[in-house]
Amino acid sequence: MTPEGLEQATVGGGCFWCTEAVFLEVKGVTAVVSGYSGGRVPGKPTYREVCSGLTGHAEVVQITFDPSVLPYRDLLRIFMGTHDPTTLNRQGADRGTQYRSVIFYHNEGQKATAREVLEEMQGYYEDPIVTELAPLQRFFEAEAEHQDYYRRNTAQGYCQYVISPKLRKLRDSYASFLK
Repeated sequence: MTPEGLEQATVGGGCFWCTEAVFLEVKGVTAVVSGYSGGRVPGKPTYREVCSGLTGHAEVVQITFDPSVLPYRDLLRIFMGTHDPTTLNRQGADRGTQYRSVIFYHNEGQKATAREVLEEMQGYYEDPIVTELAPLQRFFEAEAEHQDYYRRNTAQGYCQYVISPKLRKLRDSYASFLK
């Protein structure tokens, strides 16, 4: 259950470590949980199974946020601006359907807003946006070692070469939204 006055958003923009690190910096965000959604196999998938690409799940984050501080529309604008929504099933070197750009909406209001933002954001990209828009069916929390990954592993190579530049872009482009 979401606490009174808060909402949830579920998005995937490649590796969940990156997306989690971005939203942990944003004002109005009270929690970010890495996980899996959009798959077609019964039961809770494991990281290894999702990484195989055979389950159909995407690596996603579920964001709990205060819409009076961070409207859903702005959350989606940040999401769209901090990954490449024009590459199908890929973000950088990460390839496969588990790394697809996706917005899983929680209700019809989120669906309508997401459609508007996708249309609006297309003007910022030369190539067509391929972000999937689908209803959230189920969200599975990822294993403990995938939660708060960047903060616990900042010196690790992937964090330095992939996540740190993404955070610099966030600070440069969305400074007014940061904690």
